[in-house]
Amino acid sequence: MPRLHVCSLERVAATVKATGARSLVTLLKHDFPVERPRVIAPENHLRLGVNDVVEAAPGMIVPQAEHAALLVDFARAWDRREPMVIHCFAGVSRSTAAAFIAACALMPARAESDIANELRRLSPTATPNALLVRHADALLARGGAMMAAVAAIGRGEECSEGAPFALEIA
Repeated sequence: MPRLHVCSLERVAATVKATGARSLVTLLKHDFPVERPRVIAPENHLRLGVNDVVEAAPGMIVPQAEHAALLVDFARAWDRREPMVIHCFAGVSRSTAAAFIAACALMPARAESDIANELRRLSPTATPNALLVRHADALLARGGAMMAAVAAIGRGEECSEGAPFALEIA
């Protein structure tokens, strides 16, 4: 079964190696240095240069609708033969939002609340970036259901790094 593996920047190489992933999504500030594992072809690496913010702030890149669209297109193009790894700096906010968005895009018949509840079960620290989710909700025409699902699971436990987890895509 295809899986989306979510982790922090520190755990990318180990997660790619352990899972056999051949697709990677990076959600980090555009100038933050990231080394793509060699087994990930450049065309299978999506880099979204966004900060973990939900409103404009000096020097910050706020997630935009275009970022959500790129993520959805990348997820839909994923061949699902090998896992995909999604990461941000801590594996808590941007990456969990991206995994939630990808799951909603890839499983349109599954209720958003079911996906969000599964995300919470797998990761007590997950706090999906609400702005990125809002953009995806509009793009996927979910009528606010994605936003409501993320709001319903609430903020995750405080941490400096989220524990890696895998979300199955049926």
